[in-house]
Amino acid sequence: MPTASLGFDLPDSAATEGLGAALARGFASAGADAGARAGARAGAVVHLRGELGSGKTTCARSLLQGLGVTAPVRSPTYTLVDTYRALDLACVHVDLYRVQTSLEVEELGLRDMTGPGVLMLIEWPEKGGAAVPRADLHVQLLYAGAARAAHLEAASAAGAAWLDKLAIDNSLNLYVSNLT
Repeated sequence: MPTASLGFDLPDSAATEGLGAALARGFASAGADAGARAGARAGAVVHLRGELGSGKTTCARSLLQGLGVTAPVRSPTYTLVDTYRALDLACVHVDLYRVQTSLEVEELGLRDMTGPGVLMLIEWPEKGGAAVPRADLHVQLLYAGAARAAHLEAASAAGAAWLDKLAIDNSLNLYVSNLT
């Protein structure tokens, strides 16, 4: 049975970075298992939610670096959209914190940037309404006292395959808080 959701306790920034790295490994191996051939990797959309400072950009940076992005990965709060290349994959990092309307998001053309060979990470997707591409994976980062917690939920078959890979990633064993 596919994994529908996972929860993690993230005691420090290094744990959040570890989650991002594990997401990169899971994405790469889930695509390989799906029979994706080189140069035609399946795409995915990830929605990253959480309060300011909860670790969305830290997780995204670690994920992108885990996929092979060597350029500096910063929060796209002011640029709104940053793009990167990682081997045969286009990576699009979006931050909608500053947008006011879904029309502003529509004008960014995010739907035109999705598809095979594209991984899109969207911070603050709730600000974009219906103009935001549908997620394969939802990542909610929360404050848990002085630490953080993460709740991941699959929203598609691709997202479930991704979570299946994370569920068996031994590097996350210390942080698992639930497995459903």
